Amino acid sequence: MKWEGNRESDNVEDRRSGGGGSPIFGGRSIGIGTIVIALVGGWVLGINPLTILGLLSGGGPPAQVQSQGPAQRPPADDTMARFVSTVLADTEDVWKTVFSQGGGTYREPRLVLFRGSTPTACGTGQAAMGPFYCPADQKVYIDLGFYETLKNRLGAPGDFAQAYVIAHEVGHHVQNQLGISGKVDQMRGRVSKVEYNALSVRLELQADCFAGVWAHHAQSARQILEKGDVEEAMNAAAKIGDDALQRAGGGAVVPDSFTHGTSAQRQRWFHNGLQNGSVKGCDTFAARSL
Repeated sequence: MKWEGNRESDNVEDRRSGGGGSPIFGGRSIGIGTIVIALVGGWVLGINPLTILGLLSGGGPPAQVQSQGPAQRPPADDTMARFVSTVLADTEDVWKTVFSQGGGTYREPRLVLFRGSTPTACGTGQAAMGPFYCPADQKVYIDLGFYETLKNRLGAPGDFAQAYVIAHEVGHHVQNQLGISGKVDQMRGRVSKVEYNALSVRLELQADCFAGVWAHHAQSARQILEKGDVEEAMNAAAKIGDDALQRAGGGAVVPDSFTHGTSAQRQRWFHNGLQNGSVKGCDTFAARSL
């Protein structure tokens, strides 16, 4: 992926120098067993594992985050932080243009780098959850150690695979601005667990498609793709399908428990966005077949 020398975002907040602390959600302590259960239900690249933790800890409202003070920027010699900042900037450029063409205004999210755990407006974020987006504060959270997990444990190496991770989470921010994720969240408690899981799958696949939309427009404007990049993203999408993760965990594949979609579905919708570059073409909720 061609990224060196491109613009870096001003919306990166570095909290890695701060301490972690005990995992607290809604005022209640969360044990490691509870976190494991949450991860099984909404592991890497989930819309928000904190939602699951909230339900498991009593379903109370998300804890509010106290003021963090001025944002600390990453050090200039941190290559991985520069990469993340550059990818975020590229998503800003793409979505600002897409929203403008549709008569809207794109509000840029902030991306928070942390280590171990960090407070969010959705509760305490844990590195073990993988990257996630918190709609309550409109921030993407990532412990950069996740990229080692992506490469070594999930078998999905490559810089464009890493960029896909960020673009997917930004896709959730786009959904939040368009009011899509809010409508899905309102269905919680109104439909069965299986039906809500099915809605979650469509939400996740749409975020994959939005990641493809970003890549389509970034390539058209700045020719960021190199040989093998698309294959890296498609491989990452395959490794994090619900069916693949359940098989990797040694358990049975249970379609009714899916919250993100199968490997094939995740690949299909990312590729759809990449090929068409169309937000309307990412309407997974209207699709008869995923």
